Amino acid sequence: MPEQEYSIHYAALFSALQMIDVQELIGKVEDPWYNQTLIQVGDVLVRLGVMKGEFHWHKHDEQDVFFFVLDGLFRVELADREAVELGPRQAFSVPAGMLHRPVVPVRSAVLMIEKAGVVATGN
Repeated sequence: MPEQEYSIHYAALFSALQMIDVQELIGKVEDPWYNQTLIQVGDVLVRLGVMKGEFHWHKHDEQDVFFFVLDGLFRVELADREAVELGPRQAFSVPAGMLHRPVVPVRSAVLMIEKAGVVATGN
């Protein structure tokens, strides 16, 4: 069960041939945990997260998730493994079925790449 409110938006904001100003979108976010699909490319979603706080433990049974930190500090806690801490321009992928949770001590912006149909809160 989520410990805080999440603002999760699955509908893509943009389509092919549109310029996406990611920094402008980041600047408009007021929610403490914001997750927005920017665009669908084939069967893959490019999503923007602007967040601070802790997400709940979860997993995605059928898909990997890729995190790319734009700014801030993003920690991925993993069950049965040491956590990974990422700074700006660093990336990490969590394989399908692995229990994990993001912990974000300062407001951070992250791009995520996931398959279409993802449930951001996990299975």
